[in-house]
Amino acid sequence: MSHTSHVRLLPWCGPEGKRAVLVTDGTPGPLSLLADRIENRQIESAAVIVELARPVVGAASDLTADELRWIIRRLIESLTDVLNIAESRAQRIPPYED
Repeated sequence: MSHTSHVRLLPWCGPEGKRAVLVTDGTPGPLSLLADRIENRQIESAAVIVELARPVVGAASDLTADELRWIIRRLIESLTDVLNIAESRAQRIPPYED
């Protein structure tokens, strides 16, 4: 019987702050389903943050520098989450066949 292992980047870090991975046989288990739910929440959160930030950073905005930095930090956090999700999902897409 052939056993294929699948490596998945998880949407959280391990205890040492390093990226966490899950090695499975490709069958969805409790940990991979939890990761799916967290990724979906991260994507939803990023969409909300973008929609909230868009009108307040316009040219007519009178935000203070501290308020703008706060918004920028949230946008960076969300973009980082979404980029990690994209990388994780890209690694799970099988390569094109010739």
